[in-house]
Amino acid sequence: MPASSATSVPVFKLYGETQHWPTPDLLHCESIAERSQLHDWHIRPHRHADLVHILFIAQGSVELALEGTNHQLQSASAIVVPAMAIHGFIFSPDVEGHIITLAKPLADHLHGLMGESSALKKADFYPLLQANRAERIATLVAQIDQEYRQPAPGRHSLLEALIQALVVELSRLGAYTGSTTKRYGPRPRDKGRQHLEQYQALIEAHYREQPSIEQLAEQIGVSSAHLNLLCRQLAGRSALQLLHERLLLEAKRQLTYTNMTIGQVSDSLGFTEPAYFTRFFKRNTTLSPRDFRRRQQVPS
Repeated sequence: MPASSATSVPVFKLYGETQHWPTPDLLHCESIAERSQLHDWHIRPHRHADLVHILFIAQGSVELALEGTNHQLQSASAIVVPAMAIHGFIFSPDVEGHIITLAKPLADHLHGLMGESSALKKADFYPLLQANRAERIATLVAQIDQEYRQPAPGRHSLLEALIQALVVELSRLGAYTGSTTKRYGPRPRDKGRQHLEQYQALIEAHYREQPSIEQLAEQIGVSSAHLNLLCRQLAGRSALQLLHERLLLEAKRQLTYTNMTIGQVSDSLGFTEPAYFTRFFKRNTTLSPRDFRRRQQVPS
C-alpha cells in the first residue's frame, strides 16, 4: 500500500476502541473470541501507532491480512504484528487462542533485551508444525492469561518474565523457520513514519520533564505544526495527546504498583503542584488519583 494511502487505514487502541489504554499494565491479554465474535469474526484492516500484537492460534483457521498480503493459516500458529503494521483477520467461529497486546514501553524494553534477534521487530507468522514448539508457546500463553486475569502479589514482575520468555520462544521460531517477510518483502519506512517513531522515542526518554511540543519537534527537525499533523494522520491523536497518554499511563502504574504518595507521584512526573496533577488525572480518567488507587487495590 502506498504511504500516502496509509492514512485512510483506521488507527485503534484495541480494535474498535479509541479510548485510553484501559489498564495500568503494559500488556493486555484476552481470548481471540472475546473481541472477534463481537465483530462477526472479521477484524477489518487497521493499525496501531504504539501497540504490538502477539496472537497464538491453538485451533481453527484464520485468513490473515498482513502488510498488504493475505495468508490462510489452518494449523496452530503464532502471529506477530508490530506497531504501524497494517493487519486484519477473518477467524473461523471455532477458533481457539489468545491475543496479547504490548504497550510500546514494554515492547521497547523487550527490544533492548533481545536486540536485533527480537521477534517483535517485524510483521511475521509462524506455523507451529512441531508439537513440542506449539506446546511451549501454548503453556506460556496460558500462564500469561491466568496471571493477567487473577491479580496476585508480584503480578507485574511475573507477567514481564513470562512475556519475555514468550518473545524468546518466538525469536527462536524465526531463527528455526526463517522469516516469511523475506519472501514477501518488508514494508518501506517512509519519512512520516520515521518521524513518528523518533517522536515516540523522545516521549519515552523525556515525558517526565513534560517538554513542549515545540522542543520535541525541533529535536526531530520538523515544525510543531508538521509534527502535530503527522501524529493525527498516523496515530489518530495530536502530538500533545500522545505525550499526555504516556504521562497518564505512568501515573496509573505508579498509583497501582508503588507506595508513593500522590505528591511524590506528581513530582516524579514533572507537575509543579499536586493539585495540577490531580486535575490532569481526573480530566483524563474521571477519577481522582486517590479514588483510582483504591479501585486498583487487590483484596488480600
